Amino acid sequence: MSSFPTNAALSRDFPALATRYRLADGRIIRRHYLDSAASTLAMGCARRVVDDLLPHYANTHSQAHFSARIVNQAYDWAHRQVLRWVQADPVCYTAFFAGSGCTAGLNRLARTLAARRPQRRIVLASLMEHHANDLPHRKHAGQVIHLPLSGQAPALGAVDLVALEHLLEQHPGQVNYVAVSAASNVTGIVNPVHDIAALAHAYGAWIVVDASQSLAHALLSINGVGATEQTLDAVVFSGHKLYAPGSPGVAVVRRALLEGGEPDEVGGGMVDDVSLAGYQLTTHFPDREEAGTPNILGAVQLGAVLNALQRVGMATIHAEEQTRLRQLLTGLAAIPGLRIYGDPDLDRTPRLGTVAFNLNGLEHGLVAAALNDYFNVAVRNGCFCAHPYVRELLKPELWALEIDPDAEGAAQRLKSWQGMVRASLGLYTTAEDIAALLAGLRDLQSRPDFYRAHYTADREGNFYHRTFTTPAETLFDPEAALDRALAQLSAMPTVL
Repeated sequence: MSSFPTNAALSRDFPALATRYRLADGRIIRRHYLDSAASTLAMGCARRVVDDLLPHYANTHSQAHFSARIVNQAYDWAHRQVLRWVQADPVCYTAFFAGSGCTAGLNRLARTLAARRPQRRIVLASLMEHHANDLPHRKHAGQVIHLPLSGQAPALGAVDLVALEHLLEQHPGQVNYVAVSAASNVTGIVNPVHDIAALAHAYGAWIVVDASQSLAHALLSINGVGATEQTLDAVVFSGHKLYAPGSPGVAVVRRALLEGGEPDEVGGGMVDDVSLAGYQLTTHFPDREEAGTPNILGAVQLGAVLNALQRVGMATIHAEEQTRLRQLLTGLAAIPGLRIYGDPDLDRTPRLGTVAFNLNGLEHGLVAAALNDYFNVAVRNGCFCAHPYVRELLKPELWALEIDPDAEGAAQRLKSWQGMVRASLGLYTTAEDIAALLAGLRDLQSRPDFYRAHYTADREGNFYHRTFTTPAETLFDPEAALDRALAQLSAMPTVL
């Protein structure tokens, strides 16, 4: 019988939530993890599924023995969970695993789609893209044109649909595809990907969606509202941002875009026959797209996460996260001298659980370091592998410093100021986590001289406490952990 846990029960099933660290003031408290946009924590029940699979572990691509059959079945099950997750018809779409995040899948798609229609040499990519959904297209397409966003910095919104249509009209028959994120990894702002798909398809272009920042927070259907013109051609995402660290990246692609051509990667498992004279590709999906031995355990772990989330219901998960997000935005807006980036109006510009901000007069690196050292709040700072977007959001402030952020050499001069602090939510984020962040920011805002006196910065803009140091190896040393494990093994009685 299938079990249907509550959202509350599932949100507590993350072993890493109990992690505690000693702080600069001597307290030892629980970590408040607000860095889920970089990587989420591991869902316990999904890890336990992998533990149950390990006694049967073997390679795929064989039916010769019990273990091989078990692993093949589990790996196939993982593929089915992915297709079900984005509501993709398995007759029209295939799901394949690649690399350790979305980067490998996006590179493969960029190469494949460029070869598919070499006469169409333009790709339209939004200004808000993570480097993973920007640089592959720059490398493999003839030309990348970046789509502007609605609004004005720092309150930029989603992709400007009028500007998109204008560019499609301007380059008839030349745009191969549109590459766009479902949600920004910097601001959490959501793009209307199905409306973008309809515009792209009206001009004969495809659409590639990077859904890495959205699928842990809200349902994204391949088919939109069911209209054919709104259907997405490819969706790529990262398992490590979906409560399955250690899992591979995933691509769900319309089969027609892959059929009839050579797979981007070749090797074992994707051929029916090989001779000295040549080789015969398999026509079976997803085998033809998954050369070599796959990350079986990671894929099954991800499949288990997707299945568990569906049992709770993404509508429930999304609604509860939006409550936390409103609490966060309201609290941040009440702190004097704090700037939120991206349009903060959730009714006008939908967001998922990611917010970037800065405190007046305090470098983003100093804020992130102090939040960690004094409040055990884990946030990220910098440009988040989205440099053009971050520069655009910061332009009014950088111009005030009389520095053009697009000028040559500006990056080094602005090292400490060209960036933001980012807080990002997950299934496990609580009101207590948000309260800890807000309390830390209020203290930083009220005592900036105290914190500045305790830190020094390096040339890269990283801030270090002058007296409080906690080397990573004192918190976790892999060799020491292995020594303990081997000692326990040695202490076990020998069984003859």
